[in-house]
Amino acid sequence: EFDYETLRARFQQMAFLNKGLRLTLTDQRGDEDVVVSYLYEKGLVDYVEYLNRAKKNELVHEEVISFESEAPDRKISLEVAMQWTNGYTESVHTYANTINTHEGGTHEEGFRAALTSLVNKYAREKQILKEKDENLTGDDVREGLTAVVSIKLAEPQFEGQTKTKLGNTEAKAFVQRVAGKELADWFDRKPTEVREIIRKAIQASQARMAARKAREQTRRKGLLEGGGMPGKLKDCSSRDPVKSEIFIVEGDSAGGSAIQGRNPETQAILPLRGKILNVEKARLDRALGNNEVQAMITAFGAGIGE
Repeated sequence: EFDYETLRARFQQMAFLNKGLRLTLTDQRGDEDVVVSYLYEKGLVDYVEYLNRAKKNELVHEEVISFESEAPDRKISLEVAMQWTNGYTESVHTYANTINTHEGGTHEEGFRAALTSLVNKYAREKQILKEKDENLTGDDVREGLTAVVSIKLAEPQFEGQTKTKLGNTEAKAFVQRVAGKELADWFDRKPTEVREIIRKAIQASQARMAARKAREQTRRKGLLEGGGMPGKLKDCSSRDPVKSEIFIVEGDSAGGSAIQGRNPETQAILPLRGKILNVEKARLDRALGNNEVQAMITAFGAGIGE
């Protein structure tokens, strides 16, 4: 049986990827027809605005950057739309012949390479980055970025476990060349906006280095303290991770009740002070510096991922 929501989402996605094309979905299975129609005159620009619709007050720059290029002799074309927000995660969506390439591929590699290179070049030329400063990484540059990259080519080669990774080598060179040229032009025309973009990337870089230090300190602290547990943790006696579980409760009073009702052999209780930091809206360095987060890291004993 057809799933309406799956079809609706795909119709909307296709309308975003093919500007000016109206797509109408009609579901006649119920007592009344359900009809939804999509038409996006600005295509990928509308797509990025849609993705950022809940972040209107968090935009680094108002204008959605967009460009497109075609090489008819090579049977390849590219469309890109992008906008930075003050968020901490990147949201880059790539497509090849309107197929969502979840695993990325050569077109995404070309886009990333052009973007990282250009931002560093511009930051050096304008002396925003000093000679002693490290280059910004791709992750620094793309923090908070929402982008849609759509490429169309005659003979796409899909790789990966789910065949959603583009493998055409010519795609990387084409995207890197076009994106580098078009973004350089936008950077020259919008110096104020570019400075804000670079400022955000530098903040991301500083946070990344601070997070690295925090990781090292947390690991070193664990080694120096011999793996000691947080003071308020009521550990269980079992050392078998398959049988053991840990309950995180808010406050000492809840912790006391949980301790009384637990099985001390397999159930550990860790009371935390109030509501902890919302780590989804905080950079890693701030999260790792939070006492309650540190208590959880120590209690779990699983270390910190990269």
